[in-house]
Amino acid sequence: MECAKEVKKKINEAASSGTPFLFAIDFEMDKGIFIEQPLQQTEVLWRVGRYSNFTSRPTKQRKHFTPHYISPSGYADKFKTVYEGLHRGDTFLINLTARTPIDTGYSLEEILKASNSPYAILLPNRFVCFSPETFVKIDAQGIISSYPMKGTIDAALPNAEDTILADYKESAEHYTIVDLIRSDLSRIATHVQVARMRYIDRLTTSHGDILQVSSEVRGTLPPHYRAQLGDLLSELLPAGSVSGAPKPGTVELIKKTEGEKRGFYCGVFGYFDGTELDTAVSIRFIEQQGDKFYFRSGSGITINSDCEFEYNEINQKIYLPFV
Repeated sequence: MECAKEVKKKINEAASSGTPFLFAIDFEMDKGIFIEQPLQQTEVLWRVGRYSNFTSRPTKQRKHFTPHYISPSGYADKFKTVYEGLHRGDTFLINLTARTPIDTGYSLEEILKASNSPYAILLPNRFVCFSPETFVKIDAQGIISSYPMKGTIDAALPNAEDTILADYKESAEHYTIVDLIRSDLSRIATHVQVARMRYIDRLTTSHGDILQVSSEVRGTLPPHYRAQLGDLLSELLPAGSVSGAPKPGTVELIKKTEGEKRGFYCGVFGYFDGTELDTAVSIRFIEQQGDKFYFRSGSGITINSDCEFEYNEINQKIYLPFV
């Protein structure tokens, strides 16, 4: 574990020299992880796209997985605090998260190796993350792309895709995040544009399939960007989809409402292969504290949000990434 500033410096140096690396930075931008040539080590297990340093292993035996959901009244208290902030104008979109105790017979390593998510990382005895959400990708030509994900619905519901795309609150939330990401990218890139708007991703979970709505925003980085890659990434943090807009006031309201650090939950992690970078938002996250386990989940809150709906959404996101 290192300080985030040191990780940023190492990202600059490694990217400039074309050295492959794995990194992670926490939500508060206090701490981080940096590993050169990460395919050659097995202490931190990870998967980013087509790259991985472990062998997937489907579960052969079903084990228990029981969330102990936070009380509706406990969530309602936090929702009320956020809603008051929305009315004051502190924020107009905020990602409110909760920490749910879970009992499970699976180890963190078993969950990682059985997961079917495009991104995954395991820090032994600390946390496992199996994220479906890309943070940013940078290709060999210096094109940076971000894929904000906002809007979730049970795929088994009648006309689920049409329902989620037509929902006013979800649409407003999604447009807000896309605008925020476009603004973020404009600070470090030129020719920023929305390449795709509100397309559907289907995710398979232990509770059945869910649909999530994503968009794609892209731009062009300056020449020789690799020498300042760590600095450029820091300009985009924390990720807009798991903080909100405007960021400064929203992050302060998150601290006040949640009352604890998120740590690596809602941070970012990724892999640079020597030419291209692929990174994820650290959501779908189980942390370990001693012999206790907690699932972290959240949802976006706007002035049009309904407390019961948002409570159900954070619970719907508590799942294992395999059937």
